[in-house]
Amino acid sequence: MVHRPFIMLGIESSCDETAAAIVVDDKTILANEIASQIQTHAKHGGVVPEVAARSHLEVIDQVITDALAKAKLKMGDIDGVAATAGPGLIGGVAVGTVTAKAIAAAREIPYYAVNHLEGHALSPRLTGNLSFPYLLLLVSGGHTQLLAVKGPGRYQRYGTTMDDAAGEAFDKCAKAMGLGFPGGPAIEAAAKTGNSKAIDLPRPLNGTPGCHFSFSGLKTAFSNRLQKLGGPNTAPVADLAASLQAAIADCLADRTKQAMTRFRDEFPPADRQQPLLVIAGGVAANQYIFDQLLNNANAAGFQISVPPAILCTDNAAMIAWAALERLGAPDTLDFVPRPRWPLDPNASPPPGRGVRQ
Repeated sequence: MVHRPFIMLGIESSCDETAAAIVVDDKTILANEIASQIQTHAKHGGVVPEVAARSHLEVIDQVITDALAKAKLKMGDIDGVAATAGPGLIGGVAVGTVTAKAIAAAREIPYYAVNHLEGHALSPRLTGNLSFPYLLLLVSGGHTQLLAVKGPGRYQRYGTTMDDAAGEAFDKCAKAMGLGFPGGPAIEAAAKTGNSKAIDLPRPLNGTPGCHFSFSGLKTAFSNRLQKLGGPNTAPVADLAASLQAAIADCLADRTKQAMTRFRDEFPPADRQQPLLVIAGGVAANQYIFDQLLNNANAAGFQISVPPAILCTDNAAMIAWAALERLGAPDTLDFVPRPRWPLDPNASPPPGRGVRQ
């Protein structure tokens, strides 16, 4: 019997990217369209939820139309529709969810409610032949977590941030220096001409047991150093950027080293097989951070995998793929979007305030 390809439409609208993608169950990406709101939010120095939701509403139909045109398909060719149903800014999540449900109801095709974090977690399997289990460092604007990925819907969280995510620290420190938004790329660019040892900054939790992260204290220390150096107009911005980038990289590398030890103990590799560390999320595109993590992974005997850059930032191809990973188990149309949706619901909250899911 000849296999008929299953074509999935994916929709992503959890933050400031309105995206639609069309992916086939053989891993072919027919379209991966993104309408960015960066210019809209740049003047505010960060994402404004109400503005983001309105922007999603204005462009989502056109983005889906563009994806269909790119794939040279019609809506009647789509076999299933998936949308991010959380976690994220609930206004944007609701826009994508309602759109996906409307398409599913009108066409009488399956609807898949996808966890945005699971989209990131499974994205490397879309472009690579990766087997479960693997260790995941998910590091983005809103999330910094370490998880054992055992299969779709099967995650064991080793650590999460106790306050700010790494990407938030980049954004807020970049704003303080007047480098613009988003902060990660701006700081990476400024750091290229800076001295990473010029400014003394703390490495919160480094050397302590466990795998949790904390970046709030680093952000505060950075702000204090900036003010002592006279503010953004007189301070050595390149040195500050390089020193901040190095501090964040050290924190990520230290916590990931702890997680690699735990993962190897819990999931002993088969003969002659190396355990795998996957890095996903927007911050994974930072070359300095990647190099630090690569060195640690090599020293620990881990292989390392990073999805292509287009699949590291928020996109709809990963949402479509996450749905295809559990093909045949769709959700009902009464699924309620969730502003918080942990991948590991059984994980204990870390000590500290403001737990991120």
